[in-house]
Order: sequence, then C-alpha cells, then structure tokens
Amino acid sequence: MTQTAYFDLVSHWRLEAPVSHVWRAITETQHWPRWWPGVVGVRKLRSGDGTGLGVIEEITFRTGLGYRLHLQLEVTEVLKEERLRAKAAGTLAGEGIWLMKQAAPEVGAHTDVTFVWRVTLPPGILRWTAPLLGPLFRWNHKRVMRAGRMGLIQYLALMGG
Repeated sequence: MTQTAYFDLVSHWRLEAPVSHVWRAITETQHWPRWWPGVVGVRKLRSGDGTGLGVIEEITFRTGLGYRLHLQLEVTEVLKEERLRAKAAGTLAGEGIWLMKQAAPEVGAHTDVTFVWRVTLPPGILRWTAPLLGPLFRWNHKRVMRAGRMGLIQYLALMGG
C-alpha cells in the first residue's frame, strides 16, 4: 500500500485593507511574529534581489499539536501585489503560493487572499501515518492559518488599513 506523500492545503482570507498593505505585511516576514501567533521566529539566511526573489528565510512555527516546524523558505516567484511563491525545506518540504486580488472599487476596499500549500511528507513516520493522521494535520493547518488571519486583521488595523 502506498502512503500519501503530500497534502494540498488551501486557505482563503478576505481582508478589509488595500492589496498594497496586505502585500507589505505578507512579504515583511521578519514582522510575522508580531501578528501571527503561530510564528515564533524568523531568521534571514540569504538576501534576494530588489523584489525579494531569491530570499531564503528560516521560519519556525508553533503548532496546535505541541511540536514546532522549522522551514527554510526560498522565494521563487514574485509578481508584486499579486503572487508570491516559495519552496520549502526543513521539517516539511513543499511549495506555497500567496495569491492576492484587490476588489473592484465598486465592490469595496477589501483584498482577497488565497494561500495554497502543498506539503510533501518526508519518508518515515509522518508519511506512514498520513492516512490516519491526515484530518489532524489539516485541522492543525486551519488552526495556524486562522490565527494568522486574525492577527493580520489586527495588525493591518494598527497600520492604518
């Protein structure tokens, strides 16, 4: 029997702020611990170009399951205020993409954000237990992302939008 090698995890956020403010908050990862309760540390390992392409950072997440994830994220694509893609290595491997879209002026001043995260499980116990623990992994992801959304809403309000 083949064990599941990956999970696709998707989060949607509607934020009452212009896309420029949301983009800034998402791309300034060094500030994530200020507003994202699950993020306990960010350390820059390599600088990128002026757009952020090529940046590598180690981000440590505290999960609801009592363990920490240490991820090295390398920015592989930047389309300012629209798309940010990074590949991950570390406790988990995979790829994440942030997609942002400013609402049309007649609809409102909100920004719709979609985060798609394909997590590849390493060989061993995590991959072996994935069929059984998959719902728990998804619950944990939703919990971390929900806390991030709530923290970002508060952070954006403090930043004036």
